[in-house]
Amino acid sequence: MSMKKLELYVHIPFCEEKCRYCDFLSFRADDSEKKAYVNQLIEEIKAQGQNYGEYLVSSIFIGGGTPTTLSGIWILDIMNAIRENFIVETDAEVSIECNPGTLSKSKIMHIKKAGINRISFGLQSSIEEELKELGRIHTYKDFLQSYQLAREYGFTNINVDLMSGLPNQTIDSYKTTLKRVCALKPEHISAYSLIIEPDTPFFDKYGSEEGSLLLPDENIDREMYALTKNILREHGYERYEISNYAKLGRECRHNIGYWTGVSYLGLGVGASGYVMNRRFHVESDYRKYMSVKMQQDITPLYRDLEELDIKANMEEFMFLGLRLTRGVSRHEFNERFGVDMFEVFDRQIKRNMMLKLMEYNSPNLRLTEKGLDLSNMVMSDFLLD
Repeated sequence: MSMKKLELYVHIPFCEEKCRYCDFLSFRADDSEKKAYVNQLIEEIKAQGQNYGEYLVSSIFIGGGTPTTLSGIWILDIMNAIRENFIVETDAEVSIECNPGTLSKSKIMHIKKAGINRISFGLQSSIEEELKELGRIHTYKDFLQSYQLAREYGFTNINVDLMSGLPNQTIDSYKTTLKRVCALKPEHISAYSLIIEPDTPFFDKYGSEEGSLLLPDENIDREMYALTKNILREHGYERYEISNYAKLGRECRHNIGYWTGVSYLGLGVGASGYVMNRRFHVESDYRKYMSVKMQQDITPLYRDLEELDIKANMEEFMFLGLRLTRGVSRHEFNERFGVDMFEVFDRQIKRNMMLKLMEYNSPNLRLTEKGLDLSNMVMSDFLLD
Protein backbone atom coordinates (compact mmCIF):
# COMPACT_ATOMS: atom_id res chain seq x y z
CA MET A 1 0.00 0.00 0.00
CA SER A 2 1.48 3.36 -1.04
CA MET A 3 1.81 6.12 1.53
CA LYS A 4 -0.17 9.34 1.32
CA LYS A 5 1.79 12.37 0.12
CA LEU A 6 2.39 15.37 2.41
CA GLU A 7 4.16 18.70 2.01
CA LEU A 8 5.57 20.66 4.95
CA TYR A 9 5.69 24.44 5.27
CA VAL A 10 7.85 25.78 8.13
CA HIS A 11 7.33 29.41 9.13
CA ILE A 12 10.18 31.51 10.51
CA PRO A 13 8.71 34.89 11.51
CA PHE A 14 11.91 36.89 11.93
CA CYS A 15 13.27 39.68 9.72
CA GLU A 16 16.15 42.10 10.08
CA GLU A 17 13.79 44.84 8.89
CA LYS A 18 10.17 44.59 7.77
CA CYS A 19 9.68 45.67 4.14
CA ARG A 20 7.26 48.53 3.57
CA TYR A 21 4.90 46.47 1.38
CA CYS A 22 4.87 43.32 3.54
CA ASP A 23 1.78 42.12 5.43
CA PHE A 24 3.19 38.68 6.35
CA LEU A 25 3.59 37.64 9.98
CA SER A 26 7.14 38.82 10.62
CA PHE A 27 9.08 40.98 13.08
CA ARG A 28 12.53 41.69 14.50
CA ALA A 29 13.93 39.63 17.39
CA ASP A 30 17.18 39.10 19.27
CA ASP A 31 19.11 35.83 19.32
CA SER A 32 17.63 34.63 22.61
CA GLU A 33 14.08 35.02 21.27
CA LYS A 34 15.03 33.30 18.00
CA LYS A 35 16.55 30.37 19.91
CA ALA A 36 13.45 30.04 22.10
CA TYR A 37 11.28 29.96 18.96
CA VAL A 38 13.45 27.30 17.32
CA ASN A 39 13.13 25.15 20.47
CA GLN A 40 9.33 25.54 20.46
CA LEU A 41 9.14 24.82 16.74
CA ILE A 42 11.13 21.62 17.22
CA GLU A 43 8.70 20.57 19.96
CA GLU A 44 5.83 21.16 17.52
CA ILE A 45 7.63 19.08 14.88
CA LYS A 46 8.03 16.22 17.38
CA ALA A 47 4.38 16.39 18.41
CA GLN A 48 3.07 16.52 14.85
CA GLY A 49 5.35 13.75 13.63
CA GLN A 50 3.38 11.34 15.79
CA ASN A 51 0.18 12.25 13.90
CA TYR A 52 1.52 11.78 10.36
CA GLY A 53 3.23 8.40 10.43
CA GLU A 54 1.27 7.19 7.40
CA TYR A 55 2.40 10.13 5.24
CA LEU A 56 5.47 10.48 3.03
CA VAL A 57 6.87 14.03 2.90
CA SER A 58 7.54 14.96 -0.73
CA SER A 59 8.62 18.58 -0.25
CA ILE A 60 9.58 21.01 2.50
CA PHE A 61 9.50 24.80 2.25
CA ILE A 62 11.07 26.98 4.95
CA GLY A 63 9.61 30.46 4.56
CA GLY A 64 9.02 33.63 6.48
CA GLY A 65 9.93 36.27 7.37
CA THR A 66 13.55 35.61 6.54
CA PRO A 67 14.59 32.08 7.58
CA THR A 68 18.25 32.90 6.96
CA THR A 69 18.24 35.36 9.87
CA LEU A 70 18.61 32.20 11.96
CA SER A 71 22.05 30.77 12.56
CA GLY A 72 23.08 27.89 10.33
CA ILE A 73 23.15 25.53 13.32
CA TRP A 74 19.52 26.32 14.16
CA ILE A 75 18.45 25.68 10.57
CA LEU A 76 20.28 22.35 10.74
CA ASP A 77 18.54 21.55 14.06
CA ILE A 78 15.12 22.20 12.49
CA MET A 79 15.84 19.98 9.49
CA ASN A 80 17.26 17.21 11.70
CA ALA A 81 14.08 17.31 13.79
CA ILE A 82 11.92 17.00 10.66
CA ARG A 83 13.87 14.00 9.38
CA GLU A 84 13.78 12.33 12.79
CA ASN A 85 10.01 12.73 13.19
CA PHE A 86 8.62 12.51 9.63
CA ILE A 87 9.24 10.08 6.79
CA VAL A 88 10.89 12.22 4.10
CA GLU A 89 11.44 11.09 0.51
CA THR A 90 15.11 10.69 -0.35
CA ASP A 91 14.71 13.04 -3.32
CA ALA A 92 12.36 15.51 -1.62
CA GLU A 93 12.56 19.12 -2.79
CA VAL A 94 13.69 21.17 0.23
CA SER A 95 13.56 24.96 -0.23
CA ILE A 96 14.58 27.86 1.96
CA GLU A 97 13.79 31.54 1.43
CA CYS A 98 16.81 33.80 1.69
CA ASN A 99 17.22 37.55 1.67
CA PRO A 100 20.48 38.63 0.01
CA GLY A 101 23.00 39.80 2.58
CA THR A 102 21.93 37.24 5.22
CA LEU A 103 24.22 34.46 3.94
CA SER A 104 27.74 33.64 5.09
CA LYS A 105 30.03 30.76 4.23
CA SER A 106 29.31 29.12 7.58
CA LYS A 107 25.57 29.50 7.17
CA ILE A 108 25.43 28.12 3.64
CA MET A 109 27.58 25.16 4.71
CA HIS A 110 25.01 24.35 7.40
CA ILE A 111 22.15 24.81 4.93
CA LYS A 112 23.84 22.37 2.58
CA LYS A 113 24.52 19.93 5.42
CA ALA A 114 20.85 20.13 6.41
CA GLY A 115 19.87 18.60 3.06
CA ILE A 116 18.30 21.80 1.71
CA ASN A 117 18.63 21.64 -2.07
CA ARG A 118 16.78 24.73 -3.31
CA ILE A 119 17.30 28.41 -2.42
CA SER A 120 14.79 31.15 -3.16
CA PHE A 121 16.33 34.63 -3.19
CA GLY A 122 14.06 37.63 -2.59
CA LEU A 123 15.77 40.09 -4.92
CA GLN A 124 12.64 42.02 -6.10
CA SER A 125 14.70 44.58 -8.08
CA SER A 126 18.27 45.18 -9.22
CA ILE A 127 17.84 48.98 -9.06
CA GLU A 128 19.18 50.53 -5.84
CA GLU A 129 16.58 53.32 -5.63
CA GLU A 130 13.75 50.82 -6.02
CA LEU A 131 15.21 48.54 -3.32
CA LYS A 132 15.46 51.47 -0.91
CA GLU A 133 11.85 52.49 -1.56
CA LEU A 134 10.71 48.93 -0.85
CA GLY A 135 12.59 48.96 2.45
CA ARG A 136 14.86 46.08 1.44
CA ILE A 137 18.02 45.78 3.55
CA HIS A 138 20.23 44.56 0.68
CA THR A 139 21.84 46.04 -2.39
CA TYR A 140 22.14 44.42 -5.81
CA LYS A 141 25.81 43.79 -5.03
CA ASP A 142 24.76 41.91 -1.87
CA PHE A 143 22.48 39.75 -4.00
CA LEU A 144 25.24 38.96 -6.49
CA GLN A 145 27.59 37.94 -3.67
CA SER A 146 24.92 35.71 -2.06
CA TYR A 147 23.97 34.18 -5.40
CA GLN A 148 27.61 33.40 -6.24
CA LEU A 149 28.14 31.91 -2.78
CA ALA A 150 25.21 29.55 -3.32
CA ARG A 151 26.65 28.46 -6.66
CA GLU A 152 30.11 27.95 -5.16
CA TYR A 153 28.64 25.59 -2.57
CA GLY A 154 26.95 23.47 -5.19
CA PHE A 155 23.36 24.73 -5.27
CA THR A 156 21.95 23.87 -8.68
CA ASN A 157 18.33 24.83 -8.04
CA ILE A 158 17.88 28.55 -7.37
CA ASN A 159 14.83 30.79 -7.63
CA VAL A 160 14.87 34.58 -7.84
CA ASP A 161 11.79 36.63 -6.86
CA LEU A 162 11.10 39.81 -8.84
CA MET A 163 8.45 42.51 -8.54
CA SER A 164 6.92 44.89 -11.08
CA GLY A 165 4.61 47.87 -10.67
CA LEU A 166 6.89 49.44 -8.04
CA PRO A 167 6.74 53.13 -7.10
CA ASN A 168 8.58 55.21 -9.73
CA GLN A 169 9.63 52.04 -11.59
CA THR A 170 9.98 52.50 -15.34
CA ILE A 171 9.83 50.14 -18.29
CA ASP A 172 13.58 50.56 -18.77
CA SER A 173 14.45 49.91 -15.12
CA TYR A 174 12.29 46.77 -15.03
CA LYS A 175 13.79 45.56 -18.31
CA THR A 176 17.26 46.05 -16.80
CA THR A 177 16.33 43.88 -13.81
CA LEU A 178 14.89 41.12 -16.01
CA LYS A 179 17.97 41.01 -18.25
CA ARG A 180 20.42 41.11 -15.34
CA VAL A 181 18.71 38.17 -13.65
CA CYS A 182 18.39 36.15 -16.85
CA ALA A 183 22.13 36.58 -17.46
CA LEU A 184 22.78 34.77 -14.16
CA LYS A 185 20.78 31.75 -15.38
CA PRO A 186 18.86 30.78 -12.24
CA GLU A 187 16.73 27.68 -12.69
CA HIS A 188 13.50 29.45 -11.68
CA ILE A 189 12.12 33.00 -11.66
CA SER A 190 8.98 34.19 -9.87
CA ALA A 191 7.65 37.53 -11.13
CA TYR A 192 4.86 39.25 -9.21
CA SER A 193 3.12 42.58 -9.52
CA LEU A 194 3.16 44.72 -6.39
CA ILE A 195 -0.08 44.61 -4.39
CA ILE A 196 -0.72 47.44 -1.92
CA GLU A 197 -1.89 45.64 1.23
CA PRO A 198 -3.79 47.27 4.13
CA ASP A 199 -1.91 47.91 7.39
CA THR A 200 1.43 48.42 5.68
CA PRO A 201 3.52 51.60 5.27
CA PHE A 202 2.91 51.35 1.52
CA PHE A 203 -0.84 51.44 2.07
CA ASP A 204 -0.48 54.63 4.09
CA LYS A 205 1.67 56.18 1.36
CA TYR A 206 0.15 54.81 -1.85
CA GLY A 207 -3.29 53.52 -0.88
CA SER A 208 -5.09 56.78 -1.57
CA GLU A 209 -6.09 58.07 -4.98
CA GLU A 210 -3.42 60.76 -4.71
CA GLY A 211 -0.74 58.29 -3.62
CA SER A 212 -1.54 55.86 -6.41
CA LEU A 213 -0.33 58.48 -8.92
CA LEU A 214 3.23 57.57 -7.91
CA LEU A 215 2.69 53.98 -9.07
CA PRO A 216 3.02 52.93 -12.72
CA ASP A 217 -0.29 53.41 -14.54
CA GLU A 218 -2.32 50.55 -15.98
CA ASN A 219 -0.73 50.77 -19.43
CA ILE A 220 2.82 50.63 -18.05
CA ASP A 221 1.82 47.78 -15.73
CA ARG A 222 0.47 45.84 -18.72
CA GLU A 223 3.65 46.50 -20.68
CA MET A 224 5.76 45.19 -17.77
CA TYR A 225 3.59 42.08 -17.66
CA ALA A 226 4.19 41.48 -21.37
CA LEU A 227 7.91 42.18 -20.98
CA THR A 228 8.16 39.50 -18.30
CA LYS A 229 6.66 36.83 -20.56
CA ASN A 230 8.66 37.81 -23.64
CA ILE A 231 12.10 38.33 -22.10
CA LEU A 232 11.93 35.21 -19.95
CA ARG A 233 10.76 33.13 -22.92
CA GLU A 234 13.69 34.45 -24.99
CA HIS A 235 16.05 33.20 -22.26
CA GLY A 236 14.57 29.71 -22.08
CA TYR A 237 12.15 30.09 -19.18
CA GLU A 238 8.79 28.39 -19.68
CA ARG A 239 5.79 29.86 -17.95
CA TYR A 240 4.13 27.03 -16.02
CA GLU A 241 1.97 29.11 -13.67
CA ILE A 242 0.54 32.62 -13.72
CA SER A 243 3.57 34.21 -12.01
CA ASN A 244 6.20 31.47 -12.26
CA TYR A 245 8.76 30.57 -14.92
CA ALA A 246 11.32 27.78 -14.98
CA LYS A 247 13.93 26.01 -17.02
CA LEU A 248 12.73 22.60 -18.23
CA GLY A 249 12.18 20.27 -15.27
CA ARG A 250 12.87 22.96 -12.63
CA GLU A 251 9.30 23.88 -11.75
CA CYS A 252 8.76 24.33 -8.00
CA ARG A 253 7.38 20.98 -6.87
CA HIS A 254 6.19 22.40 -3.55
CA ASN A 255 4.01 25.08 -5.14
CA ILE A 256 2.65 22.69 -7.76
CA GLY A 257 1.52 20.58 -4.81
CA TYR A 258 -0.47 23.53 -3.45
CA TRP A 259 -2.15 24.10 -6.80
CA THR A 260 -3.02 20.44 -7.36
CA GLY A 261 -4.51 19.63 -3.95
CA VAL A 262 -1.63 17.78 -2.25
CA SER A 263 -2.05 17.79 1.56
CA TYR A 264 0.23 20.22 3.36
CA LEU A 265 1.03 20.76 7.02
CA GLY A 266 1.99 24.18 8.33
CA LEU A 267 4.48 24.28 11.20
CA GLY A 268 5.30 27.40 13.18
CA VAL A 269 3.40 30.47 14.30
CA GLY A 270 0.69 31.58 11.84
CA ALA A 271 1.30 28.75 9.35
CA SER A 272 -1.59 27.17 7.41
CA GLY A 273 -2.43 23.57 6.63
CA TYR A 274 -4.77 21.48 4.51
CA VAL A 275 -5.10 17.76 5.27
CA MET A 276 -7.97 15.32 4.63
CA ASN A 277 -10.34 18.07 3.42
CA ARG A 278 -9.68 20.11 6.57
CA ARG A 279 -8.19 23.57 6.42
CA PHE A 280 -6.60 25.08 9.53
CA HIS A 281 -4.25 27.78 10.80
CA VAL A 282 -1.65 27.61 13.53
CA GLU A 283 -2.07 30.18 16.29
CA SER A 284 -0.83 33.53 14.94
CA ASP A 285 -0.47 35.23 18.34
CA TYR A 286 3.23 34.78 19.03
CA ARG A 287 2.94 34.72 22.84
CA LYS A 288 0.10 32.21 22.74
CA TYR A 289 2.03 30.02 20.30
CA MET A 290 5.08 30.07 22.57
CA SER A 291 2.99 29.11 25.63
CA VAL A 292 1.53 25.87 24.19
CA LYS A 293 2.89 22.68 25.82
CA MET A 294 3.45 20.78 22.58
CA GLN A 295 3.98 17.32 24.01
CA GLN A 296 0.79 17.44 26.09
CA ASP A 297 -2.01 18.70 23.85
CA ILE A 298 -1.51 20.62 20.62
CA THR A 299 -5.21 21.31 19.99
CA PRO A 300 -4.90 24.85 21.49
CA LEU A 301 -2.45 25.51 18.66
CA TYR A 302 -5.09 25.63 15.95
CA ARG A 303 -7.50 28.30 14.77
CA ASP A 304 -10.16 28.49 12.04
CA LEU A 305 -10.60 24.76 11.55
CA GLU A 306 -12.80 24.30 8.49
CA GLU A 307 -14.13 21.10 6.94
CA LEU A 308 -14.42 21.55 3.17
CA ASP A 309 -17.47 19.94 1.57
CA ILE A 310 -17.41 18.44 -1.92
CA LYS A 311 -18.59 21.71 -3.49
CA ALA A 312 -15.73 23.69 -1.93
CA ASN A 313 -13.24 21.02 -2.96
CA MET A 314 -14.46 21.11 -6.56
CA GLU A 315 -14.17 24.91 -6.61
CA GLU A 316 -10.62 24.75 -5.29
CA PHE A 317 -9.66 22.04 -7.76
CA MET A 318 -10.66 24.38 -10.57
CA PHE A 319 -9.46 27.82 -9.50
CA LEU A 320 -6.18 26.58 -8.05
CA GLY A 321 -5.44 24.11 -10.85
CA LEU A 322 -6.22 26.66 -13.54
CA ARG A 323 -3.29 28.74 -12.27
CA LEU A 324 -1.07 26.19 -14.00
CA THR A 325 -0.58 26.67 -17.73
CA ARG A 326 -1.22 22.96 -18.24
CA GLY A 327 -4.65 23.44 -16.67
CA VAL A 328 -6.80 20.83 -14.93
CA SER A 329 -7.39 17.22 -15.94
CA ARG A 330 -10.93 16.15 -16.79
CA HIS A 331 -10.00 12.56 -15.94
CA GLU A 332 -8.53 13.51 -12.55
CA PHE A 333 -11.64 15.55 -11.67
CA ASN A 334 -13.82 12.54 -12.48
CA GLU A 335 -11.58 10.22 -10.45
CA ARG A 336 -11.62 12.53 -7.44
CA PHE A 337 -15.28 13.57 -7.39
CA GLY A 338 -17.12 10.86 -9.35
CA VAL A 339 -18.68 13.34 -11.76
CA ASP A 340 -17.67 15.05 -15.02
CA MET A 341 -16.41 18.63 -14.56
CA PHE A 342 -18.17 19.54 -17.82
CA GLU A 343 -21.46 18.77 -16.05
CA VAL A 344 -20.65 20.61 -12.82
CA PHE A 345 -19.17 23.68 -14.52
CA ASP A 346 -21.02 23.54 -17.84
CA ARG A 347 -22.05 27.21 -17.85
CA GLN A 348 -18.64 28.52 -16.75
CA ILE A 349 -16.67 26.42 -19.24
CA LYS A 350 -18.91 27.26 -22.21
CA ARG A 351 -18.88 30.96 -21.39
CA ASN A 352 -15.11 31.21 -21.03
CA MET A 353 -14.47 29.10 -24.13
CA MET A 354 -16.79 31.34 -26.10
CA LEU A 355 -14.80 34.36 -24.87
CA LYS A 356 -11.59 32.53 -25.90
CA LEU A 357 -10.34 32.66 -22.32
CA MET A 358 -10.26 28.89 -22.02
CA GLU A 359 -9.57 25.90 -24.26
CA TYR A 360 -9.96 22.14 -23.98
CA ASN A 361 -7.16 19.95 -25.26
CA SER A 362 -8.08 16.46 -24.02
CA PRO A 363 -7.63 15.58 -21.23
CA ASN A 364 -6.87 19.08 -19.90
CA LEU A 365 -8.96 22.22 -19.63
CA ARG A 366 -6.71 25.27 -19.46
CA LEU A 367 -6.61 29.03 -19.76
CA THR A 368 -5.56 30.57 -23.05
CA GLU A 369 -2.88 33.27 -23.11
CA LYS A 370 -5.69 35.83 -22.94
CA GLY A 371 -7.29 33.86 -20.11
CA LEU A 372 -4.06 33.89 -18.11
CA ASP A 373 -3.94 37.67 -18.52
CA LEU A 374 -7.49 37.91 -17.13
CA SER A 375 -7.11 35.03 -14.67
CA ASN A 376 -8.73 36.73 -11.66
CA MET A 377 -11.94 37.25 -13.60
CA VAL A 378 -11.97 33.66 -14.91
CA MET A 379 -11.19 32.09 -11.51
CA SER A 380 -14.02 33.93 -9.78
CA ASP A 381 -16.40 32.45 -12.34
CA PHE A 382 -15.77 28.99 -10.89
CA LEU A 383 -17.33 29.73 -7.51
CA LEU A 384 -20.51 27.67 -7.46
CA ASP A 385 -23.78 29.33 -6.47
